[in-house]
Amino acid sequence: MLGAIETLLSVQYGAIVDDYKRIADKLAAAIAAGTLKPGDQLPPQRQMARRYRIANSTVARVYTELRRRGLVVGETGRGTFVRASPPADAPALTEPPLATVDMELNFSVLPGQAAMQAASLTGLIRGDVMASALLPTTATGSPSLRAAAVRMMSRGGWSPSSVVFTGNGRQAIAAALEVLVPNGGRLGVEPLTYPVVKGIAVRRGITLVPLPMDSHGLALRPSDLAGVDAVYMQPTLHNPLGVTMPVERRAELGAVLTQAGIYAIEDNIYGFLAEDLPPLERTVVVDSLSKRLAPGLTVGFIAPPAELTDRVVAAVRSTGLAAQHFAMEAAVRWLTDGVVERICAAKREDALARQEVAREYLTVTGDPRAYHCWWELPEPWRAEAFVAAAARLGIALAPAAAFAVAPGHSRNAVRLSLSSPPLETLRTALQTLARLAASDPYEGLDT
Repeated sequence: MLGAIETLLSVQYGAIVDDYKRIADKLAAAIAAGTLKPGDQLPPQRQMARRYRIANSTVARVYTELRRRGLVVGETGRGTFVRASPPADAPALTEPPLATVDMELNFSVLPGQAAMQAASLTGLIRGDVMASALLPTTATGSPSLRAAAVRMMSRGGWSPSSVVFTGNGRQAIAAALEVLVPNGGRLGVEPLTYPVVKGIAVRRGITLVPLPMDSHGLALRPSDLAGVDAVYMQPTLHNPLGVTMPVERRAELGAVLTQAGIYAIEDNIYGFLAEDLPPLERTVVVDSLSKRLAPGLTVGFIAPPAELTDRVVAAVRSTGLAAQHFAMEAAVRWLTDGVVERICAAKREDALARQEVAREYLTVTGDPRAYHCWWELPEPWRAEAFVAAAARLGIALAPAAAFAVAPGHSRNAVRLSLSSPPLETLRTALQTLARLAASDPYEGLDT
């Protein structure tokens, strides 16, 4: 690989040309031609500058340009590596992958679940009942839906004072951000965060500020929040790390938010899989039926503090994010006749069983109650090259770069979603990944 760069730079450029775009174009062409392969490491910037007699500032701009084009990814503490492929134009983790085994998107539909949900809707398709379901929607829902949502969201001795309804959990997050963060504002997040939040930030010009995090979740002092308008966090079964914040840390963090005078958006989308932990102080709790049931017919929930309720309702109405009436009527039935409770109980058992299978074959980390886990890859594999190799074997994975807040910098790891494949298919896929990880990524390649 160094020989390829030697040919590209020292012969054609040497000390003569100091043009970062021309150098970046040449390296980009080498990546496209396969001369530089997925997983190849570029030299450290200072080493490259000395070897090829290029200014340090020029090399830095070359690497920045390659990251901007999506051709390389930086791994914290390791270096800069050629990506498996340029990033897709579509937002990460939002469309079904083409691979046979989907371990990228994280949703579960259990056997028999569709029939169970359908049975609850028998009365909904009667003409007289359907007439009401066809009426215009409202962000605050019906009294029966509000009561059912309060029962579902109550936990750890806490109950929401009000609930506002959106089409799904992503819309609930978008509406909460609309209230708490102005266009061009600053949002504090975990260093690895939900890709949809990254997409919303890009569209609204919001700067994401990675906050300190340890093995228990966010670990903040008031000074960490200076200049930040709000915080988005996943304290329960964090995606992708699978970390669950203990009660003591939640109390500490709530006190920090209060002292800083800002609110946090607490994403509790996976909370139903874990223990009954209360939310933090000064948080807008967002949730949905997407993970509890399925993403195809769902409702999102926002539980704001009382002083923010009117602003949240106005944001949902003005942005057109309110849930559809038919979906809300369906949710009332599923929440009141026990369907949601029974399916959630079955999914908790299913998640535990799948985690046991994953840990049988791989050294993964994260809460064993989650439907996903975090896998730090063995050397010499790089995340992008491993994801590409797994795709060639028919398995779709999510690289750490999909979640990283700092552009071009991520850990050498992948998130494994365990929820979608049938259990035996999952077992076979995990065996395949274990064999792949034990192989030489450069075997048979002319390096």
